Order: sequence, then C-alpha cells, then structure tokens
Amino acid sequence: MIKKKLEKIDEIIKEFKPVKREETTPEFLKVKAYNYTLNNGEVQKREQIIKGSKEGSAVIIVPYIGDNLLLVIEPRVFTKKGVCVGFPAGYIEDNETPLVAALRELQEETGLVPESLVEVDSFYQDEGCSSAFNHIFIAYNCKKQYEQHLDEGEYIKYMEFTVDEAFELEKLGYINSSNSKLALSKVRKKV
Repeated sequence: MIKKKLEKIDEIIKEFKPVKREETTPEFLKVKAYNYTLNNGEVQKREQIIKGSKEGSAVIIVPYIGDNLLLVIEPRVFTKKGVCVGFPAGYIEDNETPLVAALRELQEETGLVPESLVEVDSFYQDEGCSSAFNHIFIAYNCKKQYEQHLDEGEYIKYMEFTVDEAFELEKLGYINSSNSKLALSKVRKKV
C-alpha cells in the first residue's frame, strides 16, 4: 500500500481519536423486554434494542469512483482505536426504501451520486437482540455532485483506494466492522 495513504489515515485517526469520556443520560438507544411463548409452550425472555424510535435497519454502500473504492473514516468510540475505516452507511428513515436510503446516505456523507446502485445482499445485524435488517449496495460510476451534508455530531472524512488497497486495509486491521467486512467480501466476489 502506498505509505502516504496509510500516513493520511493515521493522521485522521489521530484527529478523531477520543481523548475524554464522561457518562450522560441515554437519548438514542432504548431497550424493550419481552416474554415470548413458543409453540412448544416454553417461554423465552428477550430484550430488543431500539435505535431512536425504530429497529435500526440500515444501508451500507460500496462506492466506486472509476476503478477505485471510496472509504470513510469516522469516530466509532467503542472500538479499540476509537475510529473506524469502512464504507458509507446509515439508518433507513421512516417511509424510505433501502434504495432511497442508500442514495441519500451516500450523498450526505460523501457528496457522491452513482450512475447505478445495485443491492447485493441483506442481513440481520444481531438477531439475538435486534430486528435491524441491513442492506448492502454497490454504487457504480460515482461522481462528486454535492458537498457533504452531515448530521449534527457526525464527523466523516473519506479517501479513495484501489480494490487491492482496501483488502490490504482489512488485512492490516483498519477495516474491522462486520458491516464493512461483509460489504468488502461482496466486492471480492465481483472482482
């Protein structure tokens, strides 16, 4: 991998690395508890994570700019580095299809608009405590048409990488979220 790109990623990681933590009152995550009676008469207790007022279904977008992939770097404070390298992603809003959410999130986080957008997989994120159902899209022939339009409290920088460099980033431990790893595996099947 080009040394300058790794240095740039490390510079962004240093910028976004958390330096202080203080506990506050939860505002976004909630937990609901249920007793489920199974067909065999047994009762199973389960707790469900609610994100905002929804189940937390999301989209993950693999953007191609020519032959390169675009990766985002953003604070993910509960990771070892406090920062994550991965693909643009976000929650599906009320009355939004996964396709519309993918187009919106890609534009908000990167300013990119794809020539075409193809859903390549979908999956439950953590079916043991969530009904969130995520969708992976590949965005082809993306062009920069807008500036970033980030949500309040959202901090994202992005960089272009060759496909081989993206796999190297995974091997080096920079790409380590399950969503981005699964999305990257879909790229491997397309290469």
